[in-house]
Amino acid sequence: MADRFQAFVEQFDTPVCILSVERKATGHRRVIRIVTGNRFYLDTIEKATPGLNDAPKVFVPDQEYTAYVPQDLNFEQACKQAALDKKRVSSYAHPEHFEFWFSMLFLPLHSDDDEELGYCAYIMELSKEFDATTMSAKSSNIANAVLQTCIKLRSTDDFHESMESICRDIRDMCDSEHCCFFLLDTHKRKCSVLCEALSEDTELVSMLNYVNDAFYDIAESWEATLAGSNCLIIRDKDDMEVVRQRNPVWVESITSAGGKNIVLFPMRFKGELLGYIWAINFSEEKTHIIKETLEVTAFILASEIYSNNMMERLHILSSRDMLTGVMNRNEMNNYVDELVEDDSERSVGVIFADLNGLKRINDTEGHTAGDALLKNAAKALREVFHRRSIFRAGGDEFVVILIGLTEDELKCKAEQLREVSEKYAELVFAMGIAFESRVANVQKALHNADERMYEDKERYYKEHPEKKRST
Repeated sequence: MADRFQAFVEQFDTPVCILSVERKATGHRRVIRIVTGNRFYLDTIEKATPGLNDAPKVFVPDQEYTAYVPQDLNFEQACKQAALDKKRVSSYAHPEHFEFWFSMLFLPLHSDDDEELGYCAYIMELSKEFDATTMSAKSSNIANAVLQTCIKLRSTDDFHESMESICRDIRDMCDSEHCCFFLLDTHKRKCSVLCEALSEDTELVSMLNYVNDAFYDIAESWEATLAGSNCLIIRDKDDMEVVRQRNPVWVESITSAGGKNIVLFPMRFKGELLGYIWAINFSEEKTHIIKETLEVTAFILASEIYSNNMMERLHILSSRDMLTGVMNRNEMNNYVDELVEDDSERSVGVIFADLNGLKRINDTEGHTAGDALLKNAAKALREVFHRRSIFRAGGDEFVVILIGLTEDELKCKAEQLREVSEKYAELVFAMGIAFESRVANVQKALHNADERMYEDKERYYKEHPEKKRST
């Protein structure tokens, strides 16, 4: 048989090897060995190749594959399907511990006369560049599922609505009890649930019950648990035991919550980890379909999430005052334009808050001291009002626009701001407030509040002439 296998692999001008798979598991896993390979394949083991093999080894026939590369549950599952279930398996992936894209094909080989081992051929092609044609070469059913995802992403302007619909579709495709799109902000060390879908008869609970600041540490551990693979599919207790060795805390949290198996797909785009797709208690019979579908879907969703994140960042840059962090004048003008068109019965209150003495501080202590005062003014305003209600309208001028409150509540808010500002050195607001019973009259309220603010400023400088601006 060895001569027959060697003759087979030598026909190829791309790396090919023969793998044997135990028909009966040893312990928690079936042992997989590399029986032989052609020269192109042996070179990937025995020759140093940057980004592929930094520690060459001498190939020894019938060694476990883990003697040459890290253990990979997805690779083992593909070998089992080909060698034992007699299925042709293909995959296109970029394992994190390599700098190459792998186009992989597992072909079953006839071995019915061997009662202990099944065999398959492993054919691979390597490329440092992503190949969209290879990625999209899927069966019609998988291609239709991916196409449906693309259509839903473009059929509505509501990003969250389309993501929720796709999440439900993936849960149905996996026949799982729970599916979730989970986001990570690696810079802020924050995690969040973008959307999720639970089956009607599940006893699993929403991920929102688990996600808090401490959960980020668990989510951060998933990348090491993937061990360089492009995904993690824990199908049964045997797989769970393998992963338990890598991440016992996470496995314990899964099983204690009622999880029997789990699919975990990272969503990466342009080298940035954006989050994960996961499905708990899925149909094991659909493992291959799930893997092939989500390999493409995760790529598409990562691109969409990346674009949405970029749009949100651009909006922040265009709407925020970079020094103080509150909304800028452009955002205030847009908001006022919206309110003018509002024909509801809601009220509107406006507070103009101008810093007394900013020019004097800039002239005597420098702009650094002046910037510090502006930042403290914004901090005081945020202690009383929501960030989205506060606008920096000019150099030393802030505007607060409040909807749906009474005139007495508006006056109380203004008084509260005066009290809070006393905590900060040199921070004194000249304030003007105005109230209108109809929100559409917001421009009138802005005009009246502006005039009253200047009246308040004049009173302050009469009482404190030493604080008057230098000329």
